[in-house]
Amino acid sequence: MKKGRFNQRSTSAFSDPEKGRGGGAGANRSKVAHTPPSPTLPHKGGEGLSAPPRDDLVLVGEFGRAHGLKGEVRLKSHTGDPQAIAGYQPLIAGNGKTYSLKNVRTAPGGAPDLLIAVVDGVTTREAAEALNRVQLHVERDKLPPPEEDDEFLLADLIGLSVQTEAGDIIGTVVAVPNYGGGDLLEIAPAQKGPTAFLPFTKAFVPMVDIAAKRIVAAPPDDLFEPAKPQPEDEA
Repeated sequence: MKKGRFNQRSTSAFSDPEKGRGGGAGANRSKVAHTPPSPTLPHKGGEGLSAPPRDDLVLVGEFGRAHGLKGEVRLKSHTGDPQAIAGYQPLIAGNGKTYSLKNVRTAPGGAPDLLIAVVDGVTTREAAEALNRVQLHVERDKLPPPEEDDEFLLADLIGLSVQTEAGDIIGTVVAVPNYGGGDLLEIAPAQKGPTAFLPFTKAFVPMVDIAAKRIVAAPPDDLFEPAKPQPEDEA
């Protein structure tokens, strides 16, 4: 659904790739296209963890822990319709290896973007464990481009540097969630510590420069301060 261009910055959602433009392509337009991918820490036993050297790839998901004993694996989907990720073929890992999803279903816990996936050729728990933290991409030309200047693919935002209008580095965008009140930028602070959320509106985010891999923000002074406990009601 389109949001007001002059207040809320627009994002779109990747839907079923077989349905074309009907619902937009793949992940929210603040939630897909990943150029470049966010850095990944080394991980023992993982495959495909290095960032893909190609600049035409879009991040659509990431494998997590193994699930059960028969090769199923947890998968965090970045597509607007989370289960639509299974329709994108091939899914390309950071080392160039490709994967095909035979089936996906929502994982227990209620989070719609967390799935349990059956991966073609993965039939044991050990093989599933080797996929932990492997990032999955699709070729950008398989996705429809943003329709408006203020629309962005979500993964184009993930990994971007966030700085003030004065040029001071605030942190890095690690996710673009939407909990029903509009898109938010989840920002990891430059000096480490818990992430914080910033509304993805022009008031708080006056400029997005994908080419320069940066976002100019006008955050509140207490962006990274922990929430203060609410006073208890007096009896």
